Amino acid sequence: MNKEQLLKASHISKDYKSPQKVTVLEDVSLKVHRGETVAILGPSGVGKSTLLNILGTLESETNGTLDILGSSSPFRNAAKIRSESIGFIFQSYHLLNEYTTLENVLMPAKIARKPTHKNSESYKRALNLLEKVGMTHRKDHFAKLLSGGEKQRVAIARALCNDPDIILADEPSGNLDEQNSSIIHNMLVDCAKSLQKALILVTHNQELASLCDVRYLLREGKLESLS
Repeated sequence: MNKEQLLKASHISKDYKSPQKVTVLEDVSLKVHRGETVAILGPSGVGKSTLLNILGTLESETNGTLDILGSSSPFRNAAKIRSESIGFIFQSYHLLNEYTTLENVLMPAKIARKPTHKNSESYKRALNLLEKVGMTHRKDHFAKLLSGGEKQRVAIARALCNDPDIILADEPSGNLDEQNSSIIHNMLVDCAKSLQKALILVTHNQELASLCDVRYLLREGKLESLS
């Protein structure tokens, strides 16, 4: 049985015109389905983060089309799509240090103006997600007291808080040591698979890429299949 297609990028290009024209992406196309994990490899500065930002509607393309969950004009409702359908995981975590672990996980629900009180669905989901990433025992600790590996576990839980269909991860283990990187790699892929999310990550880490179903190399603005 064919899996549901969640995202389709067709002939995406991205140019920057100041101070002079630079083409970062050229004729990039890919499809991503529910439960599928996709790795985009390439060295720093090649445009991986730019591509991820476009796929997450944080940045617009110069040419091409993007379809997210059947919407062929996702940039018209970008804020709604990001809030309801996309979870972001960043290299630098972006946790709020003066908030607890649990409060950080609940932040997307608060932004979406969902109830977050103790009996709410968002609160129960946040607790379940913290259990899934092994952080229940740290739920009341302030984010500033967590280690790098713990922060990234919380970031994974936060990305899943609003039950998005798509998870986008930008160098999710870039700031971690080898041991914590391996833990985060497996946790991230396992969460995507078990919860049937589409995971798209950009990385230069071959170990992380090897765990994914589909692998691409971004080189000279073009996407080459490695699978």
